[in-house]
Formats: sequence, C-alpha cells, structure tokens
Amino acid sequence: NILKNGLAEAGIDYVHLKALGTPPEGREAARKGRHEELKRIYAGQLELPEAIAQGAQMLELAREKPSALLCFERDPGGCHRSLLLRWAAPDAERVDLFA
Repeated sequence: NILKNGLAEAGIDYVHLKALGTPPEGREAARKGRHEELKRIYAGQLELPEAIAQGAQMLELAREKPSALLCFERDPGGCHRSLLLRWAAPDAERVDLFA
C-alpha cells in the first residue's frame, strides 16, 4: 500500500479500520451529493458488530496518540468522516485539513 508505506517512512503508523468505511452504495450517494441517503446507509454500517468493535479500537488509538481520519472525499461534510465522529466521539476535538 503506497499510503501506508509513505507514512511509515515518515514515522507515522497507519491502521486501516475497514468496517468503519463507507459501503459502495454510500460512496455512490456521496459522489452524487445525496447526503441524506449517505447518512442512512452509513448509519446501517455503524450498527454492524465489526464496526462497533473497530469504533472502540479507533477511540483507543486516538487516546494513545494524535490521530487522523482519511477519506477520498475532500469535503468532510460530504463523506463518512463527520458521521463517524458524531457517532463515536461527538465531543472530540476536530480539525479539518484540506490539501
């Protein structure tokens, strides 16, 4: 994985929590700007046992060191990152970075 290797070279750990990602139909809704549909689809994803377990893992990792959520979507308001944070850590400090 190019991203993982590049981060490792910079001394940054990369942990892929696949169950916290957006299912294909959610990504399609996001690409088409159908945010309510994305919210509904992603809410279902977050109910899965593996997503609940990986959500707890994500919070534990974030307690140990500064952490970042990555997504292909540039605007966090139009992707799963904001939804994930509202679900897992509604009071978390948040900084949105744009490249």
